[in-house]
Amino acid sequence: MIEIGLKHTSELRVTDDVIAITVGSGDLPVLATPMMMALMENAAMLAVADELPEGCTTVGGHIESSHLKPSKIGDVVKATAEVTKVDGKKIEFKVAAYSGDTLLGEGTHLRFIVDREKFMSRLG
Repeated sequence: MIEIGLKHTSELRVTDDVIAITVGSGDLPVLATPMMMALMENAAMLAVADELPEGCTTVGGHIESSHLKPSKIGDVVKATAEVTKVDGKKIEFKVAAYSGDTLLGEGTHLRFIVDREKFMSRLG
């Protein structure tokens, strides 16, 4: 059962693969905003993964976050997601990313519980 307060932290090291120049979101060698947000989504997905019914997963529906500080190559970034509301198949999270004690960004994320097979069958 998915409960308010479930939490997970995911982490990544900033490498050439996740910088703005590489992913096309900017032209500086710093952590790309889309990659920070993907890390937040990953933390949310993993926060509830063990509580889902057999054959189900979650998919992202909305994410909103600030990106307040840059992170250079070599930095370790941690993103935490915490369940704040559950309404049927809809799960809301508070998300935040840090490098050490420095807040990099924070916001909210919405995920939906879906049946894997049904979801994929809609793609044709």
